[in-house]
Amino acid sequence: MAIVNYTMNPNEPLTKEQKEEIKRAKEMTDVYDEDCPPLTDEQLAELAAVARQQRAMRKRNVVSLRLPAQTLEKAKKLGEGYTSVLSRMIEFCLNDKEILQKCL
Repeated sequence: MAIVNYTMNPNEPLTKEQKEEIKRAKEMTDVYDEDCPPLTDEQLAELAAVARQQRAMRKRNVVSLRLPAQTLEKAKKLGEGYTSVLSRMIEFCLNDKEILQKCL
């Protein structure tokens, strides 16, 4: 069985052949062997727990900050996604003891 990699372009519809290939893949049965046995219910539960933990770690909380007008203007000049940049800057500064000490 060949492995086919394809990067979809959301602006381009799938061709008839691609749709048929997806349909065939959907109907194929899973093949397990000694190198890749089916997962037990316990293993699946453990994977689900890890996935929940990772989602919780990636969760972002909304906070309000009072910033001087000039600071906000500078941040907005960074362009679209400036709030993500600010988030990364805060994270970086909190993890750098030297910078953190200067700010305290």
